Amino acid sequence: MKTVIHDLGKEQNEKILASTDRVVCADGRYAPCQGCFKCWTKHPASCAMKDVLHQACRVLGTSDDLTIITENRYGSYSQAVKNILDRSIATSTPFSTYRKGQMHHTLRYGKRNRLHLIVYGSLTDAEKNTWQLMAERNAINMGFREYSITFCADAEEAGRTA
Repeated sequence: MKTVIHDLGKEQNEKILASTDRVVCADGRYAPCQGCFKCWTKHPASCAMKDVLHQACRVLGTSDDLTIITENRYGSYSQAVKNILDRSIATSTPFSTYRKGQMHHTLRYGKRNRLHLIVYGSLTDAEKNTWQLMAERNAINMGFREYSITFCADAEEAGRTA
């Protein structure tokens, strides 16, 4: 199953939906994570907030391939994309294990194939280096076997790359 998270807007959403299994549009119409951890403790894998991201961790956790398209915001994800990633923390459990010699949370849904980041907008060399490190760390933390990253000049190019 292939899933795409993007912040490109509704016009690009239909194009992306035609070429993938599931799309999560980061349109900002949902509450940010409250850090209550009820998705870990009270009702595992379901967010306590009943909005469109209520089941986000199940959607993302069962994806074999995940593509994240985001605008570069000071060397990190856009706020709307980061919000989705925060709300999907229950793709892991509160328990810990070692992966690649480092402590990480145990994966609720097991290992996955590929994480692909598509980052668009103005980027300095330092920001590109930060993205490379973040892509590697996110892939390990989320349980992906491999990862890749593509830099694009603008949102239109990023949408074509997806």
